[in-house]
Amino acid sequence: MRTKLGHMQVNVKGTNMQFYRDLMNLLGWQVIYDGAENPEGHDMLGVADPNGASVWFAGQATTVSNDYDGPGMNHLAIGTQSQSDVEEVAKYLEKRDIKLLFGTPQHRPEFAMSPDQTYYQVMFESPDRLLLEVVYTGPKSA
Repeated sequence: MRTKLGHMQVNVKGTNMQFYRDLMNLLGWQVIYDGAENPEGHDMLGVADPNGASVWFAGQATTVSNDYDGPGMNHLAIGTQSQSDVEEVAKYLEKRDIKLLFGTPQHRPEFAMSPDQTYYQVMFESPDRLLLEVVYTGPKSA
């Protein structure tokens, strides 16, 4: 059997929807549905990667806080095509006063597939306290 990621729904506060629009636009994901453009729709943003997998941000979160070390999803990772893409995202986040976590951006050799490869990541929390990662895996840049 061969499968692939179809979609994922992430519940967020509607007031933070613009953060996700802007971030996913920077990351090159295509908007496939935007409830802000549909007067009959509720706060919902659907974005898709080039392979067709989609993430849906639903503006229906309650006030329950997220514990990403507890049961449930720990984080959502988005892969990039270069180390410089990760650096660009880190600069983008810093300009918006989004705190970078765990000493990132940094190389994580323990996650690399081989000694000539790298796992280069930036990790941060969204305004809804969702743990997000932008990561490049591949040949290490000079």
